[in-house]
Amino acid sequence: MLFNSIDFAIFLPIVFILYWFLTNNNLKLQNLLITIASYLFYGWWDWRFLSLIIFSTLVDYSIGIALTKQKKTSHRKLLLWTSILVNLGFLGFFKYYNFFLDNFITAFSFLGQDIQTSTLNIVLPVGISFYTFQTLSYSIDVYRRKLKPTKDLIAFSAFVCFFPQLVAGPIERATHLLPQFYEKRKFDYSKAVDGMRQILWGLFKKVVIADNCAQFANQIFNNSDDMNASTLILGAIFFTFQIYGDFSGYSDIAIGTSRLFGFDLMQNFNFPYFSRDIAEFWRRWHISLSTWFRDYLYIPLGGSRGGTWIKIRNTFIIFIVSGFWHGANWTFIIWGALNAIYFLPIMLTNNNRNNLDIVAKGKYSPSIKEFLSMIITFMLTVFAWIFFRANTLDHALNYIAGIFSNTLLSTPNIENLNKVILTLCLVFVFILIEWFGRTGKYGIEKTSSYKPVRWGLYYFLILCIIYFQGEEQQFIYFQF
Repeated sequence: MLFNSIDFAIFLPIVFILYWFLTNNNLKLQNLLITIASYLFYGWWDWRFLSLIIFSTLVDYSIGIALTKQKKTSHRKLLLWTSILVNLGFLGFFKYYNFFLDNFITAFSFLGQDIQTSTLNIVLPVGISFYTFQTLSYSIDVYRRKLKPTKDLIAFSAFVCFFPQLVAGPIERATHLLPQFYEKRKFDYSKAVDGMRQILWGLFKKVVIADNCAQFANQIFNNSDDMNASTLILGAIFFTFQIYGDFSGYSDIAIGTSRLFGFDLMQNFNFPYFSRDIAEFWRRWHISLSTWFRDYLYIPLGGSRGGTWIKIRNTFIIFIVSGFWHGANWTFIIWGALNAIYFLPIMLTNNNRNNLDIVAKGKYSPSIKEFLSMIITFMLTVFAWIFFRANTLDHALNYIAGIFSNTLLSTPNIENLNKVILTLCLVFVFILIEWFGRTGKYGIEKTSSYKPVRWGLYYFLILCIIYFQGEEQQFIYFQF
């Protein structure tokens, strides 16, 4: 079920009414309703894959209880590795089986051995990468004794399958979200209003920015051999805003929807395209995944402690694994490695924590130095996104070669140039709103206290959503 669909527009009010008016604020009934609604939300796509979520839930719930009964370190480690292998085993099979098989065949063919085998027609369950990491955080934190295991199966089930963030995050930690299912919840009008405001902003990002940019990004990337350099640059820029509007828009809708039900989810994006270096970018982009890898992979590997070689090794591991998490394609691995190369000079010179505060704090505009830093960081990011978007490595390399051709100063050769200009104008307006709202958790959190201005902005966003809505498009991160 898509957030930007009629189905969800009907589903959400029904669940909201049942949740607040028919459960009589009974905590167990509320958690049960969330679980049932979440299974319905997920099963709307393909009910067969509900068995995976339910099985993963039962495995980690049982392991959590078993960990409290075991005192021997070896037995506790065995339980933890059972959880890791079961969850990553499912993820590996559905997401990476054909990738490893194809590369295995290619490797042997290179050595002169012809292996005859066939790949499987595997359907990737939506959101498997997200809920797998979420439930793993529970097992790992219980093993580390950072969290007491729950005996409430309904509350734990609701935590694993919580529908607002089930299929594309944010990837919540058990230490943050699970305790909220134990706390009595009462309707909070101000929290609900804030949630509706964030949903509106998320829909604007998705429907107006991402979906309109997607039309041209897809057109250019799918026909890149026929495009000149200036058009290819436009395609990379359109994809840059498509993926940001699409994914951060989903996160905004998820966080806003959660607030309607009395839950607080972590911030997943913090205006990343205003970053002044790559280290800052990765503190602001897909925060829930970046911090997950930091806490459960990077730090256990030694983090930034130790010698230069250890720092370099851990940096490449964290970025390459992050790339591979996104998909079973060498393009994602190169994208991760490229970001590691961007990041290394900053880390090795101990400049990776220079920009911890918002850019141009307390000012309307950045300094020349800040502006140039943002432009350079943005250009590096756009270049890396080419690998992320390309279908194959050859596609990415040919696309980049096309950019550095002698047609760089040519007029873009793309159909419907007027709509291209209109979309760029919408992107510019979007950037302006984000810039003046960058002190909040999302673009329009802190709007003008002057009511006509505030409501004027809301109506402008609503009219844009209605007028510029195109063909209903799936969220990009559903494929990951």
